[in-house]
Amino acid sequence: MEARAQLSRRAWWAALLIGFSLGGFFDGILLHQILQWHHLLSLVDGIGDLSSQVLFDGLFHLLMYVIGAVGLVLLLWARRELGGSTRLLVAATLIGFGAWHTLDAVLSHWLLGIHRIKLDSANPLAWDLAWLVVFGLLPAGVGVLLTRRSDGTGGANGGRAAAALVVLVAIGALWAAQAPADSRSALVVFRPGMDQAQMMRAVVASGGALLWEKRGIWAVRWDDEPPSGQLYRDGAWLVSNSFLPAGCLSWAQL
Repeated sequence: MEARAQLSRRAWWAALLIGFSLGGFFDGILLHQILQWHHLLSLVDGIGDLSSQVLFDGLFHLLMYVIGAVGLVLLLWARRELGGSTRLLVAATLIGFGAWHTLDAVLSHWLLGIHRIKLDSANPLAWDLAWLVVFGLLPAGVGVLLTRRSDGTGGANGGRAAAALVVLVAIGALWAAQAPADSRSALVVFRPGMDQAQMMRAVVASGGALLWEKRGIWAVRWDDEPPSGQLYRDGAWLVSNSFLPAGCLSWAQL
C-alpha cells in the first residue's frame, strides 16, 4: 500500500497493465511467430483448421492491444502524478509481466489445457515450469522486492520511465506485425470499404499469387520478399506472416 501511495494508484495500475500486455506480446512474438511452437488453441478439439486458429489467435492479440491501450491511457492521465519513484514504475511493470506468464501457465496450460509451451517436447511439463519460473515468478518477485525501496528520484525520472514504457509497448505492437526478412509469404488484411476486386488487383499488382482467402485474411506468396510498402500504398492495413494481428484486424471488420 505504501508503494502505491508513493506512485499514485492510477500510475501503479497503468504500469501493471502495460507489463501484463508486454507479457502477452512477448509470448505472441516469441512462441507464435519466431519459434512457432504453438497457437492459442492448439490442443482444443474441433479447432484444428488453420482459419479457426487464425481467428482465435487474433482475438488473443486484440485483447493484449486493448489492455496495453488502457494502461497507456491511465499513464497519460497520471502524467502529472509521476513525481514518485521511477523504481516503482519498473516494479509494477515487472509484476504485471510476471502476472501474465503466471496466469497463462496456471489457466491456459494446466486448468484449461488449451496449449503448452512446447507441444512437440517429450516432457511438456518441464517446459511449462521453466517458462513459469523464468518469465513469471522471477520478474514478479523482482518487482515485489523493488516495491520495498524507493529511489526518490523525483518527477523527471518518473516521466522518462513512463516514456520508456510507451516505447516498449509500441515496439512490441510493431514487431508483432512484421514478417521475417526471409519470408516469401504473408497474410494481408485490407482496409474496410475495399471490395474483393480491389483487393485482388492490389495482390496481382504486387506480383503475388493468392494461396487462400477467408474472412478478410489474404494468404499470398511472392517469388521474393513481400513488397509491404506497395501493398500498404494500395490499401493494406497489415502485411505479416503472423496469424495474431491479421486475425485481430480481420475480426474487427466483421
